[in-house]
Amino acid sequence: MITTRCLVVSAFLACSGYAQGLEFIKAHYTKYEFRIAMRDGKKLFTSVYVPKDTSEKYPIMFDRTPYSVSPYGADNYKTALGPSEKFAKENFIFVYQDVRGRYLSEGDFTNMTPHRAVKRGPQDTDESSDTYDTIEWLIKNIPNNNGKVGMWGISYPGFYTSAGIIDAHPALIAASPQAPIADWFIGDDFHHNGTLYLPHMFRFFSGFGHPRPVPTLPSPRSDASALTQQDGYSFFLGLGPLSNVNEKYFKQDVPFWTEMTQHGVYDEFWQARDLRRHLKNIKPAVMTVGGWFDAEDLFGALNTYKEIEKNSPGATNTLVMGPWFHGGWARSDGDSLGHVQFNSKTAVFYREEIEFPFFNFWLKGKGDGKLPEAYVFETGTNQWRKEDAWPPRDAQPKALYFHANGLLSFDAPKENAAFDEYISDPAKPVPYIGAQAPGMTREHMTEDQRFASTRTDVLTYQTEILDSDVTLAGPLTASLFASTTGTDSDFVVKLIDVYPEDFPDPDPNPTGIHMGGYQQLVRGEPMRGKFRNSFSKPEPFTPGKVEKVEWLMPDIDHCFRRGHRIMIQVQSSWFPLVDRNPQTFVDIYNAKTTDFVKATQRIYRTPAAPSGVKVNVRP
Repeated sequence: MITTRCLVVSAFLACSGYAQGLEFIKAHYTKYEFRIAMRDGKKLFTSVYVPKDTSEKYPIMFDRTPYSVSPYGADNYKTALGPSEKFAKENFIFVYQDVRGRYLSEGDFTNMTPHRAVKRGPQDTDESSDTYDTIEWLIKNIPNNNGKVGMWGISYPGFYTSAGIIDAHPALIAASPQAPIADWFIGDDFHHNGTLYLPHMFRFFSGFGHPRPVPTLPSPRSDASALTQQDGYSFFLGLGPLSNVNEKYFKQDVPFWTEMTQHGVYDEFWQARDLRRHLKNIKPAVMTVGGWFDAEDLFGALNTYKEIEKNSPGATNTLVMGPWFHGGWARSDGDSLGHVQFNSKTAVFYREEIEFPFFNFWLKGKGDGKLPEAYVFETGTNQWRKEDAWPPRDAQPKALYFHANGLLSFDAPKENAAFDEYISDPAKPVPYIGAQAPGMTREHMTEDQRFASTRTDVLTYQTEILDSDVTLAGPLTASLFASTTGTDSDFVVKLIDVYPEDFPDPDPNPTGIHMGGYQQLVRGEPMRGKFRNSFSKPEPFTPGKVEKVEWLMPDIDHCFRRGHRIMIQVQSSWFPLVDRNPQTFVDIYNAKTTDFVKATQRIYRTPAAPSGVKVNVRP
């Protein structure tokens, strides 16, 4: 939801990569504003743009957002409508709604509103019921509609799209949750496997998290983060323990931060906000969209698709994954990210050849509507693939194992009593990028890891030079056999593509970096060790005891080309992207400075304790 270029999600549409233009919109659409009553009587502010051409009936494209439907006022028009410029030119009815408790909508706002599976009366509302009630009103009251509704939304609006397809209104025919939030503790946005994505959450809630007691128009945004012009590594290291966030900055005025610090495990507070468990018996056609390099909601996209696939047999359920940062499919050409080139305008292709045909078929009956089960972009070879299943059926499970002298191989280890070790010091955590930045960058998802390879607190393993292409497609599982001298520890595993020394630089070279020997991050994912057996019931480590620490990493579809190497790095900090683990078994949100200690970490590589990463290899 936050990037270095679009620092607050409420500015998402302002960062759009397309615009039909104000004059075009005003010439072809009439804007209306309504306050639509929900079943409990609360009214939600809704902007509606209706085509002036009344020669036919039009379907409705519906977007629900906590980030404002601005501009407000019937005479103030958006400069772009729909997911891309093709939609406004095709003619749809476009509807935008402030969700309950945000801006001009009545009611109380709840972050990641828990879904009520059983509703006993009109007071039992959630995002599913608010979507249903709004569609019911639109179908009955907006003239010239054809009785069909499509929903779309990116990030938080993607969550509202996912919620809308649960117990959906019969008129909701097609929906596209795009980078949808699914679970804020396990893998989306602010937590990954129990670790806190500190700068991401700090920046977001410093702007978004303050209470709104009554309906109000947006006010000019002031960045309260105190981080805007500072190096994030220095800022968050100087911050000290997490308890200082409230004391120094939020001043108890960001309720969700305070709530989060009171729920440091995966308890009912977080479980109730897990939308995945409710994605059952889905009736609308669904196209879930995500980016392989989405630093924010990659987990939500992959798992929304997987849950619908598992719990709604027979549903039209398509997954689209491209080489994009968060929302990059909607607001960029998609031809590169950071220093990595993809050799085509992947986002333009998606908007014109995938997204628009999907909605045009389901809502207008145009085209054949034939999309594969999974439309995925294979990085490395930089080509689109159409799959009849995801993960691909022909991908074979294997494992990449750690060996002596930093060797990585598909062969299992044979050496007994073998391990590698490093000292993890919370006072000098491993940086997540090799340069300065104020917070979480979107480019870090493909960042060069050569800086980390030189550190003594990072273990690096790599294969010999590949004599043929190796394609990994599907989920990864980090599987470490580890011991620590502390009582808690984080572990971070990174899968890296090492380019050959003679790899050519692009011409022109927009970044100026020499790509020979580049160590491209393909996937990295942290794990808080105390949750190794349960996210709900953390357990301390016994110092010196070897234990298995295993966790699922987000899927990839990447080809390591002939002449490259496959590399894996292991470390115990990734700062400030991930908050520091004191390496003592304490409540980290209330840890004291004295709780932070050095620890010696050992990673074992024996037949009985074969550390490595489980992968799926496509022939």
